Amino acid sequence: MKLSVQDLNSHYGPAQILFDVALEVADGEVVALLGRNGAGKSTTFRSIVGLVAQRTGRILFEGSDVSVSPTHAIVRAGLGYVPEERRIFTDLTVDENLEVGRQPPRPNAPHWTRERLFALFPNLDEMRSRPGGRMSGGEQQMLTIARTLMGNPSLVLLDEPSEGLSPKIVEQMVEAILTMKKEGVSVLVSEQNLHFARLISDRAYIIERGRICFAGTMSQLDARPDVRDAHLAL
Repeated sequence: MKLSVQDLNSHYGPAQILFDVALEVADGEVVALLGRNGAGKSTTFRSIVGLVAQRTGRILFEGSDVSVSPTHAIVRAGLGYVPEERRIFTDLTVDENLEVGRQPPRPNAPHWTRERLFALFPNLDEMRSRPGGRMSGGEQQMLTIARTLMGNPSLVLLDEPSEGLSPKIVEQMVEAILTMKKEGVSVLVSEQNLHFARLISDRAYIIERGRICFAGTMSQLDARPDVRDAHLAL
């Protein structure tokens, strides 16, 4: 198992946000964490990579317990994180942003070069010298994912990758995630967009008010319109 999260509880100050969250991602699998705004998706991701100080539970990555590991150690172990806010370096060019993310190759993960990333995201190839601050939101999202892949992760957490993107860019994002899967990268993606999740995911979890309330394949979710309406309908 690539990632196993068990009995994860997280707090921001006195407020508890996650309640006994449990999920798994297998090798080469794309798994969606679905839920409305404020359901706990981003907090789950931040807790997995050690960015939430007040958390308990067990997090196993590549078979190793990283429950109390600092964020930099978790990332160096091969877990990539693409936050919702993107957080590119706006004054640096595309090439310079990619260089910031460079890490050595790993024996258990695909090795990404700039050329391979430009083949994955052709838009970036056309703007290698463009500062990140002069790119559209969709282009910045591509750059953030490409920069994360420069670290040669075996698992990537993608937080709301389709949010605010044009339909054309969303199509390119679907193709990129499916290519990552084909290359052997496991992906855990948080989403509100069920259609997007359906195009890329093998399985799904639904989270609401910090609790997992559904776990199953996408076909099992499609067979439960009551679940979709109760937890995902706006």
